[in-house]
Amino acid sequence: MPHPSRDVLLRSLVDLVGRAERIVLDIYHSDFTVLYKDDASPVTLADREAEKLLSAELPVLLPGVPVIGEEAASEQGIPNLPERFWLVDPVDGTKEFLKRNDEFTINIGLIEQGRPVLGVVSAPALGEIWAGFTTPNGEGQAFKGAALSERIACRVPPPYGAVVLTSRSHRNPEMLDKWLSHLDRPVCDYRGSSLKLCRVAEGSADYTPRFGPTSEWDTAA
Repeated sequence: MPHPSRDVLLRSLVDLVGRAERIVLDIYHSDFTVLYKDDASPVTLADREAEKLLSAELPVLLPGVPVIGEEAASEQGIPNLPERFWLVDPVDGTKEFLKRNDEFTINIGLIEQGRPVLGVVSAPALGEIWAGFTTPNGEGQAFKGAALSERIACRVPPPYGAVVLTSRSHRNPEMLDKWLSHLDRPVCDYRGSSLKLCRVAEGSADYTPRFGPTSEWDTAA
């Protein structure tokens, strides 16, 4: 059975993410319990239930393509990576989720031969969603909104007043100040999770520097 084209697959993925959003928001607006993983990072029922849904339904969209979810990997270890797989972070920005500041996302990326070729990032509490894919010739198409009708693109940073977004939870003020010194009158603001990357992708921000470790779950989609 042939796999769907990437544009058709993207629409199906956006619909599936809508189901995951409802799970996450129901728990977000409840009196949920916080647990901690072996690395002391927090996790909630939202992470686990959303990943459970996505791990069950993504193979329906692409039969035979495995799912590597962050929560399963933290408990069982990262398996040998095939050439093609889904990479899922059911709640990116759990610390923001716990603070209830709405700046958390659901990240799903499709990886082929080590490169992301399709992805969706949803910010359920903000009612925003971003999606995109690369065409077979390597050109990118990116959209904002569940209807996939609003095309988006990065902008050319202005000569002064560039908008710089940095992490709320992973700050390095000394390195950030040094990096900002190379820009002319930058406007610096803080955002959580992969929202920073999405703001750059839609052209409402220019840079999102990162000076510490990150992971594919945070960046692939």
